Amino acid sequence: MLLPIPDLVDAADVVAIRTLVDAAEWVDGNITSGHQSALAKRNLQLPEDCEAARRAGQIVLDALGRSALFIAAALPLKIFPPLFNSYAGGQAFGVHVDNAVRLQAGTGFRVRSDLSITVFLEDPDAYDGGELTIETHFGVQQVKLPAGHAVLYPSSSLHRVEPVTRGRRVASFFWLQSMVRDDAARQTLFDLDRSIQGVAAELGQGHSEVIRLTGVYHNLLRRWGDA
Repeated sequence: MLLPIPDLVDAADVVAIRTLVDAAEWVDGNITSGHQSALAKRNLQLPEDCEAARRAGQIVLDALGRSALFIAAALPLKIFPPLFNSYAGGQAFGVHVDNAVRLQAGTGFRVRSDLSITVFLEDPDAYDGGELTIETHFGVQQVKLPAGHAVLYPSSSLHRVEPVTRGRRVASFFWLQSMVRDDAARQTLFDLDRSIQGVAAELGQGHSEVIRLTGVYHNLLRRWGDA
């Protein structure tokens, strides 16, 4: 599943996030890299224990909690605290795959990375390059979205960030563990959920077919999900 989430973070919150992160001290992005990623990664990042990153990350998490589209698609169980990165002056992140398990520094908190999220925090006309390029079963997809928009995609995907040749690309990125580990099962549940919403809009929420389909959805979630 590769899913854009429009307007995840509203304009006022984008400004609040950028005010926090732009004033913070950025460091080499390889502070959170595994061995493979460190060979390909050239960017700046806010440290995990940075107060600005923590406060900005909470704004992002609050936005996720309000997004019905995100919750339906991701079925989140655990979310890694949002991180923030910056690319400029030709910086890029070559082809890589995200680590299967992410550990929060200095804590016992860990997340199996089923899904990755990028939240764009700079308008696309403000920089050249910087596309998030994801290799999918349907070919290579490039994503470059307006500030406040996000994209959700499998952490198992090979992906890269193209060189930024003008301006600065700022984004939040993080991972989540879904209640449903299998991507195909998660996609089936998401498609079923959208179909239920469509039928309910036509027939009414209390219609017998809506109730029947809702039961199918929850029984599949019981079969496939861990909570």
